[in-house]
Order: sequence, then structure tokens, then C-alpha cells
Amino acid sequence: MSDDPPARDPRFGTTVQRLALFDLDNTLLDLDEAFQAWVAEFVDERGLRRDAVAWLIALGQAGYPHREVFFAKVRDHFGLPETVEELWSRYRKRMPYLVRCRAQVMEGLSRLRASGRTLAIVTNGTADNQLGKIQQTRLAEAVEAYALSGIEGIRKPYRRLFEIAVKRCDMTLDAGDWMIGDNLIADIADIAGGRGVGLRTIWIDRGTWPHTPPARVGRWSRAASYQPGTCLSLVMKGPRVRFP
Repeated sequence: MSDDPPARDPRFGTTVQRLALFDLDNTLLDLDEAFQAWVAEFVDERGLRRDAVAWLIALGQAGYPHREVFFAKVRDHFGLPETVEELWSRYRKRMPYLVRCRAQVMEGLSRLRASGRTLAIVTNGTADNQLGKIQQTRLAEAVEAYALSGIEGIRKPYRRLFEIAVKRCDMTLDAGDWMIGDNLIADIADIAGGRGVGLRTIWIDRGTWPHTPPARVGRWSRAASYQPGTCLSLVMKGPRVRFP
């Protein structure tokens, strides 16, 4: 493990956090946009009625914890001949080719690495789907490491998945480092999970900011939806960030 002390930012005379962990879907990648593209293809390929688009998007926004549940409902609703596993498998194979990482995000990650930060991805999901996204978008080249629940057999918010990613960076978890993600308190929470292992956190708000912030999450910094420059600049500023 590296015993090097955290770098110091000459602009502020303060210690700079060395490590930033990122969620994948709807944090580094615009999964919602890719899902809408998949819905359009799915409806066209099967010759479904146009109102099927709105139905599928609404179902996708309903927050089902796993796509197997989603595809079971899709199969029953449209009377499809394929099995749930066949539908789910085709989705996983197609999604890496529909999702994209915006140029601003890649540029921001490059700036972070150039400033001396170490970057890693910590994500839940099946191995083929998540690994395919990371490889197809070239995020694999933009970070030092990644830990995928489908490969490791452990999911966020459990500490072990965070530790695996950090170990692959030849580092240890530090209270001054960051976790950035879009899930606040769900079982796949990025923020609750990050706070649980002692990290500073930035929540990517996709329009779901609660009226009363949950006490169990602790403190976090809020970043606007799909404003990578905002959240990356917060990481760059390190300890100067003020938490709400």
C-alpha cells in the first residue's frame, strides 16, 4: 500500500484528497438517455403501439431493484414469446452500445488525474453489462481501477466493494476522500454507502432532492443533475467545500 502523504494544493495551502470513487450509471454515464434509446428500438423491433414507449419509460422509472422484475412485467404486459432471461440478456448485450460518456465528463476525469487524484469506479450490476459499458465508453482507460458487484459478489453499500476498488489503486480508504454518485439512501446507495465507510460525498441530484434530507445519510454536498463540471470542481477544491 502507498504510504505517500496526501498532496498539498499550493493555491490554498491545504491538503488535497487523493482518491475519488465514482458510481457508473447516471453519474459518469447517462443511463436514462441510453434507456430511452433502447425503449425506442424495442418498440420498433416488435411493432408495438406507440403508447408502449411511455409505458416502458414509466415502468423503468418505477424503481424496480432488478431488471428481471422489469422484464417479467414487460413480458406479461405485451404477451412476448421470449423468456424473462432472454429479454434481460438481450438488454444487457445491447446497453453498452447505447450508453455514452459525455465529453465534459471525460475531460473532467482527465483534469482530476492530471492534478494528482486517483480515480476508481464502484458500481452494482451484472458483470457483462457494467464491464461492457466501462469498456465501450473507454472509461476503463480514464480511471485507475474499478470494482463491479457482479464480479466481486458484494454490492454497495457494503464496505468490502469500496475496499476492493481502493486496494486496486494501491491505496487505503481515507476520511478525506470522495464518493460521487446519484443514489442517496436506497439499498444501492452511493451516498449512504460512502458515508458509511467514512468518505466525503457528492450526490448527483437528478431532480429527486428530498424535502427533508434523511438524517442517516449524514452530510453531503449536492451537485446539479448532469453537471460534471460542478461535481468535479468540488472534488478539486477538497477541504474548502462547505457542506449543507
